[in-house]
Amino acid sequence: MPIISTFLGVTVRMYFADHAPPHVHVAYQGHEALVTLEGQVIEGSLPRRVAAVVTQWCLDHEPELAQNWFRAQALEPLARVAGADND
Repeated sequence: MPIISTFLGVTVRMYFADHAPPHVHVAYQGHEALVTLEGQVIEGSLPRRVAAVVTQWCLDHEPELAQNWFRAQALEPLARVAGADND
């Protein structure tokens, strides 16, 4: 599963041909969560401060995440997305 971004100890991945709704897989210090492209945690959990940073990051990069989702569904290479610490 490709890593599309890393920032502040957070790793964001996206599976190829994954199930709906469009989402990313977020990992942070042993915590894992599925997060919609709009930043809502739909499965798993993240520490509150990390969840807030990830939510804002998703909102800031929603168009790029959506493009990657369509690429992933078509089994095409994914683009890296700038992290919250280097926008």
